Amino acid sequence: MCAKKVTKVQGQVPTTGHSWDGIEELDNPMPRWWVWVFYVTIIWGIGYTIAYPAWPLIHGATKGLLGYNDRVAVAAEIQTWDDKNAEIKAQLISTDLGAIKDDPTLASYAENAGAAVFRTYCAQCHGAGAAGVQSLGYPNLLDNDWLWGGTLDDILTTVTHGIRNTTDADARYSEMPKWGVDGLLEDAQIDDVTQYVLQISGQDHDAAKAAAGQQLYIDNCASCHGETGEGDRAQGAPNLVDKIWLYGSTPEAIHQSIYYSRFGVMPDWGARLSEDQIRAVAYYVHALGGGE
Repeated sequence: MCAKKVTKVQGQVPTTGHSWDGIEELDNPMPRWWVWVFYVTIIWGIGYTIAYPAWPLIHGATKGLLGYNDRVAVAAEIQTWDDKNAEIKAQLISTDLGAIKDDPTLASYAENAGAAVFRTYCAQCHGAGAAGVQSLGYPNLLDNDWLWGGTLDDILTTVTHGIRNTTDADARYSEMPKWGVDGLLEDAQIDDVTQYVLQISGQDHDAAKAAAGQQLYIDNCASCHGETGEGDRAQGAPNLVDKIWLYGSTPEAIHQSIYYSRFGVMPDWGARLSEDQIRAVAYYVHALGGGE
């Protein structure tokens, strides 16, 4: 590439003075219409920053001559839709949960509204698909296995008051002893009970240790989980003989549950959501699990 002196010849378009392998770059002027459009966009941009919030300040931003506010606009739009849905929301509140399915319009609204509530407030723990996270103790809501009961009313109560939180006196509450941390059982005894739980749940186990753990289980665990290990939904005691495990069914996971205990907490959504939202999400979750 080389540069040469720009020469203006009458009636010819000058070049920029650059040449690439003999190809010269012409110095054509911008089209007049393009220049004027460019100027208009500059003027429009300046006008926009004057009319609307734009320039950042130490606290907030300039308000703009029109006083437009995104938050106010969004709140107004939400209120508009709330007003439009006021009648069906009132119907959702007044209708017995079990009768919602009998009204196709109401059932469709409850399911869609419940799905929206779930994606906003519940998916962070239970997952977008509601399959839960076993390693963290977030329950799978797609099956029909429920610690505190899976009827519409049971689910409504759980959503409303939560589980083991400190903000609602009516929260679901149960607490498993820390058998190892508090020295209630010796390490060898916990190993034996672990093997017994593996045995009654149909998994590979050490038969000798399981035999030793049976009486320990009856003396210390049966009062909540039952003598046969089928659990007690009313007090949130898990079933130990099925294939569904909140924290995992490996020997290590079971041993950890016995040694350290588990104490999952769910917020009380009754203090955060409106009644129609709670009823909608209860209906939606109940449908996910197949219902009882």
